[in-house]
Amino acid sequence: MSEVISSIMIDAPPEKVWEVVMDPKRLKDWVTIHRKLGKVSDEQLRDGSTLEQTLHLRGVSIKVQWTVEEATAPRRAIWEGRGPARARAHTSYLLSPDGNGGTRFEYANEFKPPLGPVGAAANRVLMGGMPQREANRTLRRLKELVEAE
Repeated sequence: MSEVISSIMIDAPPEKVWEVVMDPKRLKDWVTIHRKLGKVSDEQLRDGSTLEQTLHLRGVSIKVQWTVEEATAPRRAIWEGRGPARARAHTSYLLSPDGNGGTRFEYANEFKPPLGPVGAAANRVLMGGMPQREANRTLRRLKELVEAE
């Protein structure tokens, strides 16, 4: 299993950040590896909502089925994802007020590649530090987007 954790300070209240990160139509605006949004069960994501997303990593497009396991506005979202060949992901967003009108946004993703230990070894070789770099780039884009609005 691989894990990526990243955080960023955003000069906007948690409610404004939440509006962006929980709007499936906005994924293309800030998630660097997002390529396509498929079927979405609810426009306003809540506990149990589902969505289909195509992500692009290292020249390969991957379709992921996401379920919102928890949506506690505007503080915490927990996502469970299923990809091809039984790959799984667990993603969380934590939003905390910084005391000055801004938000600390924390992102964590645990990815379990397909094919057990062989898949995990291949994932480390192929991906290297790319997931961390992409998470950092994604959060910088989120910051720029929300602060510009």
